[in-house]
Amino acid sequence: MPARSDVTHRTTLSGWVFRAVISAHMAAIVGQPVFAGVYLSGDYDSLRRHAVGADIVTSIGYLQVIVAIVVWVRLRQARPFLATLALVAAETVQYFAGLNGALWLHPAGGDDRRRARRAVHRRVAQARPAARTGQNHAEA
Repeated sequence: MPARSDVTHRTTLSGWVFRAVISAHMAAIVGQPVFAGVYLSGDYDSLRRHAVGADIVTSIGYLQVIVAIVVWVRLRQARPFLATLALVAAETVQYFAGLNGALWLHPAGGDDRRRARRAVHRRVAQARPAARTGQNHAEA
């Protein structure tokens, strides 16, 4: 097996930050169905926990959009931004559906978003940095 250069497989700082934000996003969403389930079982205080969790998940999602823009600019990879934008748009719809009590839409959207988020997380974790074209780019 030929030796591989460290340069070709090095993940940049923006790539690591993107991975960290996606992981935080995944971790934040884990509590949401738990809080909703506890609420539905009769603990009405869990609705407030679910609402605070939704605020946290949504905030991390918007942070992920910003980091995805940086990844797009620095690494010339648009796919993470496009996937994040679609995911955050769906989260925003679900967030406002929950705030307005549209329970016919709210749980179904959560299931779809969990699957999409896992797919994005998997793809980013397996991604390799793209090779840069040209040597005139200054590494910041």
